[in-house]
Amino acid sequence: MSAADMDRALTRIAHEIVESHRGVEGLLLLGIPRRGTILARRLGERLARIDPGFDPAQAIGSLDITLYRDDLRAHGARTPEPTTIPGAGIDGATVVLVDDVLYSGRTVRAALDALQALGRPAVVRLAVLVDRGHRELPIRSDHVGKNLPTSRDERVSVLLEEIDGVPRSEEAVVIQRGRSVKSPAGER
Repeated sequence: MSAADMDRALTRIAHEIVESHRGVEGLLLLGIPRRGTILARRLGERLARIDPGFDPAQAIGSLDITLYRDDLRAHGARTPEPTTIPGAGIDGATVVLVDDVLYSGRTVRAALDALQALGRPAVVRLAVLVDRGHRELPIRSDHVGKNLPTSRDERVSVLLEEIDGVPRSEEAVVIQRGRSVKSPAGER
């Protein structure tokens, strides 16, 4: 996916979210660090353009899942990222978890556990930029930018300006082939 493809996918996902939620009232976006948080902000900008009732400052947060992961022993210590929940909290809200790549489903499972520890949303949905398949848990995304069939020995990387230092016009989704990836760190 090129930068333009990513931009179109995020715009489509934003429209899908508004349609499926029938507006933006009670809607919260929680990005899964690191790239999911950036994508949640970008989705929030689009939601605000679609429906001026969406206030990104009050409806976007970040949900760290570090302590809820089931692979900490295998991949060593990770530095937790901050969890930021919008002021109204998550109780009774429609929470859209946002991440870059959906792979085994284990990151999403950890996010659901972390979310449960914070409160009780009315509904939880999942939006991902890329779904690459190979699920190990019965999890699927409600909003997908691109289904990208891959093999287990490939790695999908999302390059973003804020993290990777690439110019916004050169952001991309890249498949690295030939890498043996059993249980990839940082890939979901």
